[in-house]
Amino acid sequence: MVETTLDLRKFVAPEFIIGVDARNLAGMYAKNFGAQHVLFVTGPQIKNEFWIAAVTESLESVGIHYTRFSQISSNPRDHEVMKGADLYREAGCDAIVVIGGGSPMDCAKGIGIVVSNDRNILEFEGVDNVSVPPPPLICIPTTAGTAADVSQFAIITDTGRKVKITIISKKIVPDISLLDPVPLTSMSPQLTAHTGMDAIVHSVEAYVSNASSPVTDIQALESIRLMNSYLALACKNPADIRYRYQTMLGSLLAGLAFSNASLGAVHAMAHSLGGYSDLPHGECNALLLESVIAFNYEACPERYRTIREIMNRTGSPVNPDTVKEDLIADLKRLREEIGITLSLSDLGVQRTDISELARKAYRDPCLATNPREVTMRDLENIYEQAL
Repeated sequence: MVETTLDLRKFVAPEFIIGVDARNLAGMYAKNFGAQHVLFVTGPQIKNEFWIAAVTESLESVGIHYTRFSQISSNPRDHEVMKGADLYREAGCDAIVVIGGGSPMDCAKGIGIVVSNDRNILEFEGVDNVSVPPPPLICIPTTAGTAADVSQFAIITDTGRKVKITIISKKIVPDISLLDPVPLTSMSPQLTAHTGMDAIVHSVEAYVSNASSPVTDIQALESIRLMNSYLALACKNPADIRYRYQTMLGSLLAGLAFSNASLGAVHAMAHSLGGYSDLPHGECNALLLESVIAFNYEACPERYRTIREIMNRTGSPVNPDTVKEDLIADLKRLREEIGITLSLSDLGVQRTDISELARKAYRDPCLATNPREVTMRDLENIYEQAL
């Protein structure tokens, strides 16, 4: 008999459109939301201005004015959010359109929170602390992995405490996500790898989360299958729109899964690490995942066995006695295949940092849905294993 649950569950998801040239619909949707002047948020590292021009032209074609804001770091800072909110008010904006990776989208969410609630962004850390809904938000992702365009999460760096804070609220789910695989063709292999591993970690953590459900399980497992099949191909063939589409679909499904099932220790530890050392989020996730699985495995071995069955490329039967070791080997193979070969120590993390990293990770809300209870000492041990 198939194991399931009959408990009442609530799910959140934005409207989304996926397909080639979806970005060109930004103007139409902004008009549908009644916008007259949007804050146009972009990442400073977008190399191909063609993606930006297509969006601004769609806004202009329906008579919508825009003010551009692009002063955003790769891990968006609290003061950047506040500066964007000041610009939104000064320009008289009434909606937000964002094109870019997870950092611009998280910053755009933060800007929306601040302009509607008139408080510092750091006051919204945690779950369900956003009282007033932000203005309309249209997201156009240029990477496949963060899924900020469909989630109820926003990650902002608290520069005073040197830690990433997590804001979780259904009020910050974007109004629409325009999922266009074309901009992904300009991603570097390294960025493709980092964001792709972020999607895999989203799905793995959502599937083993203590808040998982039959709906999120379907999304998470299909995302793992897609990313396992197509991520390396996208890294090796960056201009191939077919592979880009599959990774974008994998990112979407992962985002829907973790937005509703939440995450776990990998993300809690990566948030601490990214805020403390300003390292790429996806790379941090990739380097922590194997050690966290080794720790979590005993809490839900059957769930990890299912993931192993999907990750197994050999076609040979899964050995029930070596599932944990084989799954960790599969994930190591994939990350090394796509060029993530360094350790945390290679990235500058030292043993003397571990106590502080663990202390900050222990306060992260993502730990609440980790399948195994985690102590401060456990976090320290996991960081040590990943050095």
